[in-house]
Amino acid sequence: MPRPARNKSAASAPAPAPASGATGIAQKLAGIGLRADWDFALHLPIRYEDETRITRVRDARIGEPCQVEAEITHNEITYRPRRQLVVQARDGDDVIYLRFLNFYGSQVKQLAVGRRLRLFGDVRQGFFGAEMVHPRYHMVSEGEPVPEALTPVYSTTAGVGQVALRRLIDRALERLHGELADDALPASVLDRLRLDAFAPSVMTLHRPPPSASPASLAERSHPAWQRIKFDEMLAQQLAMKKARAARDAKSAPRLLTKNKLTDALKKSLPFALTVAQQRAWREISADLAAPHPMQRLLQGDVGSGKTIVSALAAAQAIDNGYQAVIMAPTEILAEQHYRKLSALLVPLGVTVTWLTGSLKAKEKRAAIEAIGSGETQLAIGTHALFQDGVDFARLGLTVIDEQHRFGVGQRLALREKGERGIDVKHEPHQLMMSATPIPRTLSMSYFADLDVSVIDELPPGRTPIQTKLLAESRRDEVLARIRAACQEGAQAYWVCPLIEESETLQLKTAVETFDALTAALPDVKVGLVHGRMKAAEKNDVMAKFLANEVQLLVATTVIEVGVDVANASLMVIEHAERMGLAQLHQLRGRVGRGARHSTCILLYQSPLGELARARLKVIYESTDGFEIAREDLRLRGPGEHLGARQSGAPLLRFADIERDVDLLEAARETAAWMLRQEPARAEKHLARWLGSRQYYLKA
Repeated sequence: MPRPARNKSAASAPAPAPASGATGIAQKLAGIGLRADWDFALHLPIRYEDETRITRVRDARIGEPCQVEAEITHNEITYRPRRQLVVQARDGDDVIYLRFLNFYGSQVKQLAVGRRLRLFGDVRQGFFGAEMVHPRYHMVSEGEPVPEALTPVYSTTAGVGQVALRRLIDRALERLHGELADDALPASVLDRLRLDAFAPSVMTLHRPPPSASPASLAERSHPAWQRIKFDEMLAQQLAMKKARAARDAKSAPRLLTKNKLTDALKKSLPFALTVAQQRAWREISADLAAPHPMQRLLQGDVGSGKTIVSALAAAQAIDNGYQAVIMAPTEILAEQHYRKLSALLVPLGVTVTWLTGSLKAKEKRAAIEAIGSGETQLAIGTHALFQDGVDFARLGLTVIDEQHRFGVGQRLALREKGERGIDVKHEPHQLMMSATPIPRTLSMSYFADLDVSVIDELPPGRTPIQTKLLAESRRDEVLARIRAACQEGAQAYWVCPLIEESETLQLKTAVETFDALTAALPDVKVGLVHGRMKAAEKNDVMAKFLANEVQLLVATTVIEVGVDVANASLMVIEHAERMGLAQLHQLRGRVGRGARHSTCILLYQSPLGELARARLKVIYESTDGFEIAREDLRLRGPGEHLGARQSGAPLLRFADIERDVDLLEAARETAAWMLRQEPARAEKHLARWLGSRQYYLKA
């Protein structure tokens, strides 16, 4: 809660117009997205405080917020245990203490004996009795009336108090009075969906009337909230559909099904494609043959065989005389793609080039030249592929693996590479892959502009993975299990969350764990890999692990994606309670790739919090990536699934895609109808809600 003195100064400062120059308060507000009047109008309260009644000190509940009125009887600055201002105030026969750990000299004079205060804050049991720490307060005269309605509380930034922000919002609402009344939705939609009008909904949330139910406002079930949540989802759906329509209007090379390289690749595989892989491949192949850019998301559980499907897509592009590029978020994963696909495609006559930031200058120049001349048919690498100086001769397809790990700007940059080659009138097709299954509601909302292919079956021969939950106190049992597995010829992973010690989290480090395991298991060959190692060192350790020269690999979460070692059948994950479900599922998928019975041991630190307990219960009970993803969405929200996409696309601030799925369905249908029948209203709605941020939905 802001310090009273700071609140007072902020309130007394002249409130700048929202559209003023980026100085002072305007600059601070711009940092949280508040620039234009509509930004302020749609900056809705995060909660409400009830200042409509006064609570007697004797009736105040410990730990709950309330408003108290009292007269100051004493104040002093104390120095033990630290410098603080302690104020004593009396409410009839009862006393309450106010404690300020940070304060100004002017505050001491302001809180003089005899002054009457209204205080708002949490009451707690202090050393001398009831107290409030840093309450919000203002001076009142005896008998001064209380507000008639709830007080809105907004998210803000340092240096801008609630009073100042309320004043700016009120000014913006006054200037927008006429525009607010101009509802972007036609009356027929409001009637059909039983939604309130826009202007009264906005005004109700900013200035709740005395009759408004505090519970419905807090739970966001009030009709005013329903209207706002629908409008937010509608804006998102409109933007997605517009982005898709704009993409469909663009030209892309028609990569026809010639079945030359693709058939040769399928024949060379030592296994048959699963039914799900074949279905996904047919969908992608049809998209590549279309005259507009494909933008498809290929999702499948860990180990479902997405890489082979992407290789077939690359082969179809090469069959048509175009280049393909596959980009991965880490060098380890990129190199694995390079090794795997080179082994498959080079014998078929395909030129494959490897490009990462760690290449020596001479090797990098040679790779860039080969890509630019068109000699390279398939380029594989990391973010180095979209850097300046890297140009493609004839780029037909971009494949982005673990797409949630890349930002919007990065994906757009790679797409624009295709517009600078020989074939400048075409935009390349784009295939994105994710091993983090995306729940249906999330896909409907945040990936509505994409076509989605799902590989929902695992290849035959994959052994089921047994998951065990063990407390840190049983560490010796785990060590014995590893020793026995390695003696039988198997290999194991030991995953640590951090590289260096963190005092706040108190997690064991990979380096310390490596030393401890080396000492505890002298008969086991132990290796170490983490993100801060030089590429050459990292690659050397991984090569030894692949060759079974290292039996136990101690690693950070750099192994989360893509490292396939069929002989690895045991994984230990330390401090599993600290990790998200999607990450745990991805890590667990590194074992069970061969014929051996596989086990994943989740080591946790007791005692477990409620959320950690719920997460571990889900990962213990289920191996279905889609079910895990659904639970993850429920427990953690959409952030983990969206990854870096959320840095561009505006997140839903008010709606909840799980609880408000009915509103989402209605928003999807309404968006399609408005773009067809009411395009002017659709544009008006988008301008209000998104402004310039629509650009990022292109990615």
